[in-house]
Amino acid sequence: MNHKVDYYNPNEINSMELFQKKLLYYIQMKRKDNQPIIILCIGTDHATGDCLGPLVGKKLKHLQHDYPVFGCLCHPIHAKNLTKTICEIYTSYEDPFIIAIDACLGIEEHIGFITLSSNPLRPGESVSKELSSIGHISITGIVNTFSDWNIETIQTTSLNQVDILASYISTGLSKIL
Repeated sequence: MNHKVDYYNPNEINSMELFQKKLLYYIQMKRKDNQPIIILCIGTDHATGDCLGPLVGKKLKHLQHDYPVFGCLCHPIHAKNLTKTICEIYTSYEDPFIIAIDACLGIEEHIGFITLSSNPLRPGESVSKELSSIGHISITGIVNTFSDWNIETIQTTSLNQVDILASYISTGLSKIL
């Protein structure tokens, strides 16, 4: 399987259709029969740029689909409880298929883009945290640019930009799951 990262610009006309098609392809290629799908939304509401995951989780929970969602604004999954949550998922679900979602930093030309990969997510990487990789598929929203002050950059990111990305991801997931 191709392990490259695909980029999607929410402002392009066919972007959602292409995102959903590739996401469905990855699910069909990687997921075993009867393997439960789990949505893991990583981030915190304590930093604007890092609330992408919890916003996606909140939006997905309001859409009331059939798949468990871990991480939302009232119960965020972040560096302090990620390991415990992963253990809870693997204890509660036999051989879960995890779609991991998080915010990330990127180059200026990619701010506002969504990434989709058949690789695990490496949460906390842009703020130099060493956390366990997680997920069979990873989705990120590029909320701002890399800088020498990544932690400050995450904390001062536009909430509107994050909300646009969260809406795109939750809509894309809800229409195929």
